[in-house]
Amino acid sequence: MNKYEIVKKIAQFAPPESAQEWDCVGFIAETDKTEISKIMLCLTPTKDVIKQALDQNCDMIISHHPMFEIDCRCGLVSESYSPKIDIYSAHTNMDLAKGGTTDTLIDVLGFKSKPAENDNFVRYAELETPMSIDDFTNILRKVSPKLRYVNNKGTKTVKKIGFCAGSGSEFISQAQENGADCFVTGDLKFHTALDSEIVVFDIGHFESEILILPVFKKLIGDGVEVVFADEHSPFLQ
Repeated sequence: MNKYEIVKKIAQFAPPESAQEWDCVGFIAETDKTEISKIMLCLTPTKDVIKQALDQNCDMIISHHPMFEIDCRCGLVSESYSPKIDIYSAHTNMDLAKGGTTDTLIDVLGFKSKPAENDNFVRYAELETPMSIDDFTNILRKVSPKLRYVNNKGTKTVKKIGFCAGSGSEFISQAQENGADCFVTGDLKFHTALDSEIVVFDIGHFESEILILPVFKKLIGDGVEVVFADEHSPFLQ
C-alpha cells in the first residue's frame, strides 16, 4: 500500500494544519520507500517501540505523540544517517478532530460527546440525570483502574462533565465557566488540584489516549498489515 495514500486518510480525518504551532506532526522520519506492507501503531515512538517495529519488519510507525528529537543511537537511522523506517505522527490535530482522542475516550466510557462552543480541545458530556461521584468513578475505572481525583467542595453528583484526553489540566477553569461539575483529564499537578473548585479526575495521560490507536487502524483500512506496539504507562502501579 502506498504510504502517501495511508497518511492521506489520516490527514483527511485530522488535518495537519489544525495542529498547534509548536507541534511536530506529519512525517517525523521518511525513507525513500513508498510501498508499505506492515505498520506498527503506537502512542509514543520511544526507542523501545522503534526497536519493536524494526524487529518485526515493519515498514512504518504511525504514532499519536511526536518524536521531538531523533536520536541516532535508538536505531532509527543508519550509519549513513538515512532513516530506516518511516514515522508519521498525528498529535494535536488528532486531539482537535471530531472523533479524535477526547471524543474516543467519551465514546468508550459510554457517553455522548458535545463540542465546546469554541473550537478547542475540551469536549462535554451532559447526563440526562445526575450521577453519583461513586458511580461515575466506577465508570472511569474501566479505562483507568488506578485513577485519582480531587473533590475540594464535597460534590455529591455530576451532570455536566468536561473531558480532555492527555494533559489538559489547563482547561479546568474553562470547563467550570462552561458549567461543568467535573473535569476528566491526565497529568494533574498538585497546586492545580489544590485550587480546583470542581471535581477533577486524573485518569492518566497514557490511559486516556491509548484508546485512539484502534481509530488509526480503522482509518488505515485494509491492504496493509497493522500491529500494535507493546507499550504501557511509565508509572508503576
